[in-house]
Amino acid sequence: MSDLDHRVGVQEANLVVRHLKLEGITTENKATILAEIDQTFGIDNVSFDDNSQTLNVAYDATNCCLDGLEEIIHKHGADISHDLWTHFKEMYYKYVDENVKDNAQHQPWSCHQKPPGGGKK
Repeated sequence: MSDLDHRVGVQEANLVVRHLKLEGITTENKATILAEIDQTFGIDNVSFDDNSQTLNVAYDATNCCLDGLEEIIHKHGADISHDLWTHFKEMYYKYVDENVKDNAQHQPWSCHQKPPGGGKK
């Protein structure tokens, strides 16, 4: 895939996929939550599995973050599940998102470069 296969604001190198179990989902707030998340800049894809009550979302970690998605979920009366496995995944996702964002801003350097004017004789 290339960057052209994704929505505006989503780069392939920064794309992450997250699966979070939710609580307090009704038919009314599910549609509202999905619509609002889908319109957030940096979101590539969002869906909800009714059987497992799991939110599936793919986004560019440099333009979007899990905290922003949680705010949308809380605003509409739902919450991320409080079980141990979901809490562990949530913390891991936030850690990886931060690393993706930091690495995207990092300028690589090398100490093995020739000094300025060192290649001229």
